[in-house]
Amino acid sequence: MFPQKPKNKKLVYLDHAATTPMHPEVKETMETFCDKYFANPSGLYAIGREVNGELNSARRSVAEILHAMADNIIFTGGGTESDNMAILGVARKHEKKGKHIITTKIEHHAVLHPCEYLEKHGFEVTYLDVDSQGFISPKKVKEAIRPDTILISIMYANNEIGTVEPIADIGREILKYRKENKTEFPYFHTDACQAAGVLDLDVEKLHVDLMTINGSKIYGPKGVGVLYKRRGIQIEPLTFGGGQEFGMRNGTENIAGIIGLSKALEISQVNRDDENMRLVDLRNYFYEQLQKEIPKIKLNGPDLGNELVRLPNNLNVTFMDIEGEAMLLYLDEYGIVCSTGSACTSMSLDASHVLTACGMPYEYAHGSLRFSLGKRTVKNDID
Repeated sequence: MFPQKPKNKKLVYLDHAATTPMHPEVKETMETFCDKYFANPSGLYAIGREVNGELNSARRSVAEILHAMADNIIFTGGGTESDNMAILGVARKHEKKGKHIITTKIEHHAVLHPCEYLEKHGFEVTYLDVDSQGFISPKKVKEAIRPDTILISIMYANNEIGTVEPIADIGREILKYRKENKTEFPYFHTDACQAAGVLDLDVEKLHVDLMTINGSKIYGPKGVGVLYKRRGIQIEPLTFGGGQEFGMRNGTENIAGIIGLSKALEISQVNRDDENMRLVDLRNYFYEQLQKEIPKIKLNGPDLGNELVRLPNNLNVTFMDIEGEAMLLYLDEYGIVCSTGSACTSMSLDASHVLTACGMPYEYAHGSLRFSLGKRTVKNDID
């Protein structure tokens, strides 16, 4: 017998990995740039110069958090565009140097699909296996490098099972290869959309050449992102036009969105460690309660604990003998919002490519739900 549906549903939003509500300070800041500072930053008149100054200030703010230079920061239309710009940009610019790319089987489709596109155009892509918890071995990455490898793209943290990859260790292996072989290749790109606001984004410590960030995952606006590009790294732009964003992302800048992303990233650094620990405790409590109440369940991804080898807000669980989409729709009737995997593939009925890559049987992968907690999530929501 199903429990009676509540008449006055309370929204319990547990899909922060898909997108986050905008922080009030971000919204307030953006409204100013939608109203008062609306001018084109390329304009030579006073208001245009003023807006351009704010654009550059936002660029410096993002660069400071990444421990980068301001001219390393390219503002884009989101995480997908940034990933595409990194992968297609490197491939098209350096195809005479080599046509081999390395990535993993659990990447976001914003990485996998550009790689598949390049395979149709003469490139060869190595898709590395991961272990049962989604981890990639730095040693395996180095072993896969060939003389014609021009790019390696490995995500910082997985959007479905929360696995935090050893990006710094992988970066060191790549640097070691370059030094041993006296070459500038392969370049190293990481998709850090899920990691931003949670993990250290210091590009020097991570040893990355290119990094993707998305505003909508950090309580900022949708439709705006960042591609960090180390000095000296040359890529081909995806669009051509007026020369904005150092000629890399042509078109009038989304000033309100850029200012909002910059503000959101800045806010995310305040009390970051305390918030991470709060979410870890809440997530672990959530799984403990699930284990008590529901038989035949299985945790997917890294073991739960205090060490950040898994995103602190991520809980991915398989419920045996029941179909994921049915559970999702049933929970939605009660005001509980979660996901069966990546929000970007919600229209697909295929089993999660991440879970199957971790060795999970197809039928089990179909019975999985992802719960991702956020700043507004409290114990009462979990109960």
